[in-house]
This record gives sequence, structure tokens and C-alpha cells, in this order.
Amino acid sequence: MVAKTRRKKRLERSIKVRCEGLYALSSWSEIAYLMAPRVLLILGLLVIPFYVDMYWQRVLCSAGIYALLALSFDFLAAYVGLVCLGGALFIGIGGYIAGLLNHYFHLSPFVTIPIATIVGAAISTLVLIPCLRLRGIYFAIVSFMLPLFAVYIIIALNVFGGTEGISALDTFPSISLELYLILAAVLAALFAIRRLVNEDMGIILRGVKDNDQAVRASGISITAYKIRAVFMAALLGCFGGAYLGHLYGWLGISLFAMDFSILPIAATVMGGMGSLVGPVLGAFILTPMSEALRGFGQLRVVLYCLILIAFMVYKPEGIMNILQRKYHQFEKWEEV
Repeated sequence: MVAKTRRKKRLERSIKVRCEGLYALSSWSEIAYLMAPRVLLILGLLVIPFYVDMYWQRVLCSAGIYALLALSFDFLAAYVGLVCLGGALFIGIGGYIAGLLNHYFHLSPFVTIPIATIVGAAISTLVLIPCLRLRGIYFAIVSFMLPLFAVYIIIALNVFGGTEGISALDTFPSISLELYLILAAVLAALFAIRRLVNEDMGIILRGVKDNDQAVRASGISITAYKIRAVFMAALLGCFGGAYLGHLYGWLGISLFAMDFSILPIAATVMGGMGSLVGPVLGAFILTPMSEALRGFGQLRVVLYCLILIAFMVYKPEGIMNILQRKYHQFEKWEEV
């Protein structure tokens, strides 16, 4: 008698068509099935602040900044092919523009933040344009060096407050406004980028990443599309920097800290590269986790690194990609 073996078979739910992003909807329950993850994300971000104290609300504000940087990194890396490690450059430029406008011209944060976001993104893009001809690790190294370059310029020329920075900047009227402003920015950026990558521009950007020579042969300027992509990514980082300056009422060279370049990468690895939602989720997990481990002192860094290594080794696809697969598929045992 031959022993029968069994294996687990994964099946796509009938609602999902084979083509990516296409669904066959035939009832309100299926519409609710697709909308449920998005609604849970929005409600989760809006409800969590009611259940934490002021200290953790401030931590969530920081997590929102890292979420914008992680979304920016994921967009450039997964959809354009540019591994940009210059998140600290975006934060620093946006923060300094907003802080200087507030300090010298006494403009309200609600005026300085939009100005710093747009002008800072334009300056960041101009700085990165000469580097767009580079690829892979070369672009990553140059973008990683630019924040260091900016710090040493400020120190050497002793401008913009030098190493002491500028304090007594205007802050937001309330912690609730601080928190919901950054959460609204994260949600708006997430859905805007998601919509963008599914439009014609997103198709061209993916073509630039996969085969830029074919795109160039079609008469499309790949440099022009890379510039647009970098500008959009810089908008997110510069908004985060301008917001950060008014969050703490201070600006200095710590705005160019390497944490703003490294932690978004860790959040993207944990959340799942290419999913857009994943890096945001990773940022809202890693930032509070880093604060929760602060009581372990120097051991905090070891525990933090072990968690990241475990994800990279055992779950390299990231949390969000795993959850999406589990949500859109079901498994059953069958005899072989």
C-alpha cells in the first residue's frame, strides 16, 4: 500500500484577476473586501493617538517624519531604480529654509512649511541633477555624502547659527495639531504616490528602472522623468524637515543626522520594498520600538539590529508583502 502525502496549495481568491491590480467586483461585499485594509490603516492612524500619552504622541510625530522619508526612499528605489541615501539632505534643507524664514522674517509655520517644502525640493533636485547619470551604488554613495558636505559647509563658514544652531522658533499651538498634521501628510503622500505609480508616469518610471535604453529609444527623456521623480521624493523629505524644525522650535546641524538616511532604509526592509504602504508601516513600528528599548541603554542598539537582521534573513519580503499575500490568498491541503 502506497502512503499518500499531502501538500499545502495556495489559491487566489476569486475576486482577484490574474493581471496585477485588476479585480472582478460583483457585490458590495467584494468592494468592502478591497476597502477594508485601507480603512483600517486610516482609522488606525487616527485613533491610536487617543490611547497614548503626550510623550508617545510626540514619538508618533517623529515616526510620521520617518514614514515620509521611507515612502520617499521606496518610491525612488523600487519604481525609479535610484537608491537615494540622501534623506538627511532633504530634512536639513527643508528644516533650515523654514527655520530661517521664521527667525528672520517672522513668518508663521503655516507659511514657512509650504514654502520650505517647495523651495527645498527644488534646491535638493538641483543638487542631485548632476548625479542622475550615476547608477546603483555610485548614486547611493554620492547621495549619502551630500548631507555630510552640507554640515561641514555650515561649520566651516559658521553660517546659519553654526554648530549652535538657531533656537526660539515658533512651534505649533497644540500637540493635537502637531500630530494630525503629520498624519494627514503621511496619508496624503501615500495615496498620491500610489496613484502616481499606477498612472502613465509610473509606467514610464518603471521602464526607466528596468530598461532605460528602451525608454530612450522611444524618444522619451529619461533624465526629465528622473528629475520629476526626485523632486516628488524631495517634497516629502523637505516637508518633514520643515515640520521637524517647528516641532521642536530649533534648527541645527543635527537636521542632517545620518539617522534620517539610515532608518528609512530599515523601515523599508521591515515593511516590504515596493509596497509603499510597507515602509510607512515599518516606520511606525521601528520608531516607537527604538524608544521602548531606550531603557536597555547601549544594549538597545544590539537588540534593534538583531530584530532587523532577523527580518532580512527570515522575512526579506517584508511585513506588508506577507500580509497582502495572506489576505488575497487562502491555503488548503491536497493529496499528492
